[in-house]
Amino acid sequence: MINLLWVAAGGAVGATMRFLATSSVKYIFPSFPIGTLMVNIIGSFFIGFLMSYLENKNISSNIIKYFFIIGIFGSFTTFSTFSFDVIELINNKRLLISFFYILISIISCLSFCFFGYNFNRI
Repeated sequence: MINLLWVAAGGAVGATMRFLATSSVKYIFPSFPIGTLMVNIIGSFFIGFLMSYLENKNISSNIIKYFFIIGIFGSFTTFSTFSFDVIELINNKRLLISFFYILISIISCLSFCFFGYNFNRI
């Protein structure tokens, strides 16, 4: 039951952080979903970093796993908004931009997760 509370508390923090980040960036870049891309890249890095941290440290894994990874960064990153952004770009006949957005999102999020995971090993 305590893990559920950790996820809920972290989820509230992460979702609020995502809303603030994407809302503020939307005014600067109204025609490209850079806010969603930005939060997904940042979140992917920290998820990778914390996954590696859990493997290498003797700490309470429940707080890191449930509060930070699943709660905060799980709700900070968002595949559903990414999907919505792609469909919106396609519906607005911006096919090349949507393809670029898909490509850069997948490559950068996986790369930053990998980089975060290996950050302590450099």
